[in-house]
Amino acid sequence: MMDRDFDFSGVDVDELLKKNEAQMARIAELGPALEEIVGTGQDEDGLVTVEFVAAGLKDVILHPKAMRLSSGELAARIKEAFTAAAADLQRQTSEAMEDLFGEDNPMRWAGNPDGAMEMIHRAESAYNRTFEDVMGELVRIRNRMEG
Repeated sequence: MMDRDFDFSGVDVDELLKKNEAQMARIAELGPALEEIVGTGQDEDGLVTVEFVAAGLKDVILHPKAMRLSSGELAARIKEAFTAAAADLQRQTSEAMEDLFGEDNPMRWAGNPDGAMEMIHRAESAYNRTFEDVMGELVRIRNRMEG
């Protein structure tokens, strides 16, 4: 175990709790707002429109002219509109989360799994260092009490 002193004097527990409570309240407000977000996408000619919500596919709207397309063309257009709608939903969700969290927005890692893993590894290392510091301090306290 590490033999460093850990200084708790700089930690304002009340401030941490207040920030946590405020953030939890904002998260509770965000839930219903996220459910109302509708991502919309269309194919290049506007023959296929797809609406996508957090729960999944909401609607597929086909212009009557879309029925003149071959099945392969129609499938490709539906995929194109679906991809655009999902991207629109993700963009809107990310914007809403950014408004709530600012720089701490967890959605910023959605398109960057390597960056997310790096952040997780750094957090794990910080946790391990803090744990070792606390355990070292507890050992020192126990030794003083026994001595």
